[in-house]
Amino acid sequence: MTLDEVLASLFPEGHDVKNDGGVVSGSATLRSGNKALVIGVADRAPLGVDEAIRLSRHVLDSLSEGSGPILVLVDSDSQRMSKRDELLGLNEFLAHLAKTLIYADMNRRPAIGILYGHSAAGALLATGLATRVLVGVPGATPAVMDLPSMSKVTKLSMEALQEKAKSTPVFAPGLSNLSRMGAVHVTWNDAVPLADQLDTLLLNMPDVHDRRDVIGKERGGRMKAAEIAERVRDLALHSQ
Repeated sequence: MTLDEVLASLFPEGHDVKNDGGVVSGSATLRSGNKALVIGVADRAPLGVDEAIRLSRHVLDSLSEGSGPILVLVDSDSQRMSKRDELLGLNEFLAHLAKTLIYADMNRRPAIGILYGHSAAGALLATGLATRVLVGVPGATPAVMDLPSMSKVTKLSMEALQEKAKSTPVFAPGLSNLSRMGAVHVTWNDAVPLADQLDTLLLNMPDVHDRRDVIGKERGGRMKAAEIAERVRDLALHSQ
């Protein structure tokens, strides 16, 4: 789905969401009467310092504007790979954006990511994966790290990684693999109005506590993460 199609299906009664050079921002009134903040990245734009700080400002400004949800629409490249952004501390800007979303989610503005296009690496971590719930729209093409990049980092051959990707979702790109890992909470049906599915999600929002590791184990995509996290928590508590 295109950005215009997603917006039209989410907000059939209208909205004021704009796309400014790949940075999405605006608002819409939901059927419940609550006003939602809508932000995100469009047109497969890379997420750099400038985009991250603009999105962070929208999130922080929304904290005094009620208790409606924050919808984060995602169709991005990875983080911007430029010398300027790296020298300015891109990692800190991305972390700041992620923290603003988490903070808002903990303070009456539930954050929902809607992955309708591409996304990868730091851009995905700072947007969709920083929300309480990440929803997938059919046709989305996420990748935590693409296989050529993973090959460079791990020193494993492309052939070896492609073979691992057949049975291990952690190594594989794609919406279904992120769903198996628990990163994608639910995949919506693009043949049904997204507004209806958003209403259902808002009525059944998971608790703020992040259970993606547990969901990943239940779905067979991440068999060790929940167990290891629990052991780390136990060790931390017992060491006090």
